[in-house]
Amino acid sequence: MTRFYAILISIIAVTDVWAENAIKLYPDSKGESAKVTLTPYPASRSNNTGIAVIVCPGGSYSWLDIKEEGIGTAQWLQSNGINAFVLRYRVANVSAYILGYRVLGVGNKYPDMLFDIETALKYVYENSNLYNIDTQMIGVMGFSAGGHLAMSSYLYNDTPYKPSFICPIYPVVTMSDNKISHTRSRRGALGVWGQFNKELRDSLSIEKHIDGTCPPVFLVNCRDDKTVKYQNSVVLDSALTANNINHKYIQYGTGGHGFGASDIKGTEESRQWKNEFLLWILNLRQSLK
Repeated sequence: MTRFYAILISIIAVTDVWAENAIKLYPDSKGESAKVTLTPYPASRSNNTGIAVIVCPGGSYSWLDIKEEGIGTAQWLQSNGINAFVLRYRVANVSAYILGYRVLGVGNKYPDMLFDIETALKYVYENSNLYNIDTQMIGVMGFSAGGHLAMSSYLYNDTPYKPSFICPIYPVVTMSDNKISHTRSRRGALGVWGQFNKELRDSLSIEKHIDGTCPPVFLVNCRDDKTVKYQNSVVLDSALTANNINHKYIQYGTGGHGFGASDIKGTEESRQWKNEFLLWILNLRQSLK
């Protein structure tokens, strides 16, 4: 619960910053979809690699860790010449999580957030010239539940706008395996009643839907993660390996969960993921030339 309250305070603290440059993805909509935004952090002209990353913060599909996993990550990417876009996607909301009013069957749940990442990808593709982005290098990075959404942005995406690469960081993966499933995210994504639907759980278990068409994946987690069991990443790595998908999996011994791109959170060991990612993405770009 300590992390929950810290995230709640962060949400309140960054509200004004979030709204400043946010693009409404459904400008003519009302209700919850009207709150869906994409905030650009474009690379400078002199340092633009042409790479773009849509960032999906985590938060158990019930809130969004905007400060560390959203803004902090985008600023780090931006400083390294990568165009970043922070997605505020629909989630169950903190009030729904605390009060449980979704027992009535109302509130945000899948596929709402899938539609949001699809719309975000469409925006980045259609505005690639505005940001000097190479359309072969548009990817999605997600943390925790956002990692599940990042993988979903390809696996369950029926639009022409799909990511060229995916970066799930300490991700939620399975909705099926009760031994390792992150039940809070499962409830946030599927709803109070949907979480008990085996067919629905299986349909959104990432490891069950990897095929040979999946784009390159950069996967990171820590063995001492006490929030999302590390085996989530292990089963994803196994599925990617079985399907011969170009991917890099790094499992650190220490670092826990929720460190994002922070220079302070996590451990010295886990914070190495940022340099590893930069090497990986630049090599990927070079291989596509």
